Amino acid sequence: MRVLVVEDERNLADAIARGLRKRGMAVDVAYDGDAGHEAAFVTRYDVVVLDRDLPGVHGDQICADLAASGALTRVLMLTASGTVADRVEGLQLGADDYLPKPFAFDELVARVQALGRRATPAAPPVLELADLVLDPARRVATRAGVPVDLTNKEFGVLSELLKARGAVVSSEELLERVWDANTDPFTTIVRVTVMTLRKKLGDPPLIETVVGAGYRTAEVTS
Repeated sequence: MRVLVVEDERNLADAIARGLRKRGMAVDVAYDGDAGHEAAFVTRYDVVVLDRDLPGVHGDQICADLAASGALTRVLMLTASGTVADRVEGLQLGADDYLPKPFAFDELVARVQALGRRATPAAPPVLELADLVLDPARRVATRAGVPVDLTNKEFGVLSELLKARGAVVSSEELLERVWDANTDPFTTIVRVTVMTLRKKLGDPPLIETVVGAGYRTAEVTS
């Protein structure tokens, strides 16, 4: 899942980003409304965690512009004011959810995860291919009933490939969906991650390379 955090309180923004990354999400951070507005329309995010009172472009404007664009991006609006009138106004601007400060971090994570599921075409809660089972909610992978120890990035790549259901996913798409904006676009990290993922999944191979195009899950016959 790709998330943008737009929050001018740097310590809070960085803490949110660190916590979401620990849960396997690719997170970018913008510390003001101008940078946040630009980022939100340059990259396709699943969720934007958006502070309402921002310097530069106001959070209300970012939210309204995203809603007007028709993007599938979901917006979780944060604010120091938690009155009913403020929540109603935020939702009317196009926010999908609203969380007053201070908040419990576990609640923020749960809300981001729920919004992320709504930002993409519906996928089964558990992804399966042959004897491979991937449970994104519990972040557990097994093959033939045996647990497979995956890093966050390996888990993310495998999840994207399984959700594609045999369609080719390019390296660029995987880089955008699993890594954040600080990643070198010319890196070989996707190829290396797929290589280690193949080794961990074992035989018969479940991931195919489509030369010049990307990767897809393999057809497995019994």
